[in-house]
Amino acid sequence: MALAFDEYGRPFIILKEQESKTRLRGIEAQKANISAGKAVARILRTSLGPKGMDKMLQSPDGDVTITNDGATILEQMDVDNQIAKLMVELSRSQDYEIGDGTTGVVVMAGALLEQAERLLERGIHPIRIAEGYEVASRIAFEHLERIAQKFDFGPTNIEPLVQTCMTTLSSKIVNRCKRSLAEISVKAVLSVADLERKDVNLDLIKVEGKVGGKLEDTELIYGITVDKDMSHPQMPKQIEDAKIAILTCPFEPPKPKTKHKVDIDTVEKFQTLRLQEQKYFDDMVQKCKDVGATLVICQWGFDDEANHLLMHRNLPAVRWVGGVELELIAIATGGRIVPRFQELTPEKLGKAGLVRERSFGTTKDKMLYIEHCANSRAVTIFIRGGNKMMIEETKRSIHDALCVARNLIRNNSIVYGGGSAEISCSIAVEAAADKYPGVEQYAIRAFADALDAVPMALAENSGLQPIETLSAVKSQQIKENNPHCGIDCNDVGTNDMREQNVFETLIGKQQQILLATQVVKMILKIDDVISPSEY
Repeated sequence: MALAFDEYGRPFIILKEQESKTRLRGIEAQKANISAGKAVARILRTSLGPKGMDKMLQSPDGDVTITNDGATILEQMDVDNQIAKLMVELSRSQDYEIGDGTTGVVVMAGALLEQAERLLERGIHPIRIAEGYEVASRIAFEHLERIAQKFDFGPTNIEPLVQTCMTTLSSKIVNRCKRSLAEISVKAVLSVADLERKDVNLDLIKVEGKVGGKLEDTELIYGITVDKDMSHPQMPKQIEDAKIAILTCPFEPPKPKTKHKVDIDTVEKFQTLRLQEQKYFDDMVQKCKDVGATLVICQWGFDDEANHLLMHRNLPAVRWVGGVELELIAIATGGRIVPRFQELTPEKLGKAGLVRERSFGTTKDKMLYIEHCANSRAVTIFIRGGNKMMIEETKRSIHDALCVARNLIRNNSIVYGGGSAEISCSIAVEAAADKYPGVEQYAIRAFADALDAVPMALAENSGLQPIETLSAVKSQQIKENNPHCGIDCNDVGTNDMREQNVFETLIGKQQQILLATQVVKMILKIDDVISPSEY
C-alpha cells in the first residue's frame, strides 16, 4: 500500500496488486469481523459448564487431543481468520493470567459481539457502542467486588480451597474423581506456597503421568519422580537417608578435545592404558565416597565398565537425568549441582529421607521416587489413567485446579458460580443504564443482555429449557435480592449456589469481563479490512 498525492495535494491510496486483494469497508467490515468472532464463540459455547461437551482435535501429524479446556481447543484449532486469531489470543491471555475460565471469556466476548451487531444495524456508531461497553464493564467489575465474599483458610482448614478446585474440575472429564484430585491439587499448592508473601511458584509442582492404572491411583508425592532407573540392575532399589551428589560432569575418563590417535602395538601398552583409565575412574568414585555420597545422579552417561565398577564399589547411580529434573532435585533435596569432581564437598550434597525405585505394570517400567526431602518445597503429582489422552486431559484439568488454588492464596475473595455472578452483574448493569442519558445506554443494556449468555449456555448444555430457566433464576435473584442464585446444572434441586458449594475466584471473573470487553472494543473499531489474494 502506498500513499500518493494528486496535483491539488489530495492524498489517495495506491494498493499494490489491487485486483487480487479483497477489501471490506465500513459496516460490512464490522459485520464480517463480528461473524468471525461469533463463529469461534459458538464452537466453545457447547463446552461450557459441568455438562459441557468435549472437543476432539486431530493435528496434521495424526495426534488426537480430546479436551474441554477452552485455551487448548483454540490453540489446536487451525484458525485462518485474523479476528478469530484475536479470540485465540484472548483465551490464551486468560490462561496465562488466571489459568481457568478460558471458555467463559470467549463465550462472553461472542455474546458482546452479537449484541453489538444488533446495535450497529440500528445505526448506532461503533465508537459509542465501545464506550458504552467500557462503562458497563466497569459497573460489572465493581458489582463483583460488592457481591464477593472472603474465604478464610489456613494450613489446617483447607476445605474452602478444595471446594473451589472441585468447581473447576466438575466441568472436566475427570469430574468423577474431582474430590480426590482437588485435595491433591490444594495440598500440592500449599506445600510450595509462601503464605506470608501470598505467593506460589507453580514451577515447583511437577505433573507427571504414566499410562496404566486407574484415575483413582493418582497420588501426590512430597518429592520428585524421575523417569529413570538405577544404572545397574543389581544396585540397591531403596536407599534410606540418602546423601545425593548431583553431577553435571560425565562419569568417565576425559577425552582429548583435539583429533588424536593412540598407537597401541603391544599388549602391555593396552594393559597400562586400561589400568590408567581404571585408576582415574577409581579416583572419581573415591571422591564421591569421601564426601559421604550414597547416591550419584548424573546428567551424562557412563560406559558399562564404569557402571560395573560403581556396582562393585557400592555406589548406586542414575544416569542421563535431564537438566530441568536435576534443578528440581537440587531444589527439593537442598543440594548443589556440581560441575566438576574437584568441587565436591559434603555441604553440596542433597539429602532425602528415602529414594526408591518403583516398577509399574507387567512391562515393569521403572521410576525413581525421591521422597522426604530436606527442603520439601518441590512436589510431584503423579497421574495414572487408562490411555494417553486421558492423562493429557487430566494434566490440563489439574493445571486449572492448581491455578485456582494459587489465585485464592493471592486473593481469597470468591463469587458464586453457576452463572449467578453474571446474572447478578446483568441486573446491576441494567439498573445503572437509566442514569446515562446518551446513546451509550443502549450499549450498556446490550452488555447486560450479553452477560446473560453465560448462564444461558450453562442451562442449554445441561439440557434445561434455556430461556425459562434463566428468567426463573433472574426473577428469584431480584425477588429475594440474593446474588447467589444460579443455574442448577447438576439437578440437585436448589438454585442456591451456596448450598451447592459452587465457587469461582473473584479475580478470575473480573479478568473475564475486562478481557472480553477489551477485545470486543478492539474488533468494533476496525472499519477497513484489506486481505491478500486467495490463491
